[in-house]
Amino acid sequence: MDKRHLRQSFLGEYSECTIKDSKVAIVGLCGGGSHIAQQLAHIGFCQFNLYDPDHAEDHNCSRMVGLTPIAAEQKTAKTDVIEQLIKGINPNAKVHKFSKNWQEEPEALKECTAIFGCVDNYQARDELEHYARRYLIPYIDIGMDVHGEANNYAITGQVILSLPGHLCMRCMGFITQKRLAEEANRYGNAGPRPQVIWPNGTLASIAVAKFMSILTQWNATIVPALYTEYDGNRLLVFPSNKLIALKEARCGHYAGPNGVGDVTW
Repeated sequence: MDKRHLRQSFLGEYSECTIKDSKVAIVGLCGGGSHIAQQLAHIGFCQFNLYDPDHAEDHNCSRMVGLTPIAAEQKTAKTDVIEQLIKGINPNAKVHKFSKNWQEEPEALKECTAIFGCVDNYQARDELEHYARRYLIPYIDIGMDVHGEANNYAITGQVILSLPGHLCMRCMGFITQKRLAEEANRYGNAGPRPQVIWPNGTLASIAVAKFMSILTQWNATIVPALYTEYDGNRLLVFPSNKLIALKEARCGHYAGPNGVGDVTW
């Protein structure tokens, strides 16, 4: 085992090979996505597909890991910022950059071991999950929000693991037609959502932990909670109560031949 990863030996005898052979996609690279990229690079992942159409700006400096004031001033592509972050940790990493929306070049997602979604609206989440389900790829979604008014703000968030054959985000009640419709009605008028770096770091760590739980042997006897909620005011992380009512439920949204496309093995 590489000396850099000796303290990860508990992950399993073949974990180093499994990690090196895995390819991960990260869609959305600012808040949570930058944390995820950094952690995966430290763990030893070597193959990345990065998607983000935007360029860095000054206001990203407060929440984007790896972004320097110079890169923000030069409006560097976010994919370039995160590539530099990853290669600063692992110079041998192979980073494929897509400075565009993932729908413009989705084929590269088919070959991924997992897809991390760090997007900021329900429609984008729904489309990503649908694509991941079609090709039997685990999808891990993270998101956070700050809402309220002066002296009474609340920070909330979630990490959802969407696995083929298990409950999807619609089953869990996270994506609903009502939410999609409300979002579509206010399209263009929602404005930028408040963001701070520490909740993104917390949620990203949980997302990476869920991925490592299903990828390696260290946690084989416990299935990670599919839906984890975050209360940023009380500093609590807990399985969503919705999972209790759904304990015996089966996903019907992606069942049968209509739920799967041309699977890439």
